[in-house]
Amino acid sequence: MKTFKKTFLLISGCLFLIIGCKDVPKKKNNMNKHTNLDIASKFIDAFYSFNSDSLQSTLKYANDSKNDILNYQKWAECGNYKVMKRNDFIQKNDSLVLCPITVKEDLIGALKVGFNVTDTFHLTILNGKIRSIETSSNDPELFGEARNWAYQNRPELMNKACKGEIPTPCECVKATVEGFVEFMNK
Repeated sequence: MKTFKKTFLLISGCLFLIIGCKDVPKKKNNMNKHTNLDIASKFIDAFYSFNSDSLQSTLKYANDSKNDILNYQKWAECGNYKVMKRNDFIQKNDSLVLCPITVKEDLIGALKVGFNVTDTFHLTILNGKIRSIETSSNDPELFGEARNWAYQNRPELMNKACKGEIPTPCECVKATVEGFVEFMNK
């Protein structure tokens, strides 16, 4: 009888280990998704900290996106972007995470549309590193109309600040807000 109990315990222990080991790949896979979401969260925290050094550390491997995102961060800072809602991130697949962030900012404020824009960051993350970032936005159609009007009717204002010899995001956003105000008052 003692031999039967020992054998039973030994077989039960082995089955427990075998069954427990079958779940390891699933847990690892879930950890990778969680890790990508953590990486995306760290990026968003750095972006909206308006600290370019903090942001640069998240962009170390995103060579093709780095300059555009750093410029966009400065644009957002100068446009007084304030996070209104940090929407749930969406893990599209093993490497793509969408980060929709609803913001209140000066440009849309100048258009008086009573609406906050949602900017979405599309992060490609491979092997735990951000490799590229694209952005999209749900700017209202009025945004494009006002921007075109400002370039057509105030080229001296817009071209100098946004297309000049050394355009800076702060000068451009300030000129764009001014152009939007004039557009709304025309």
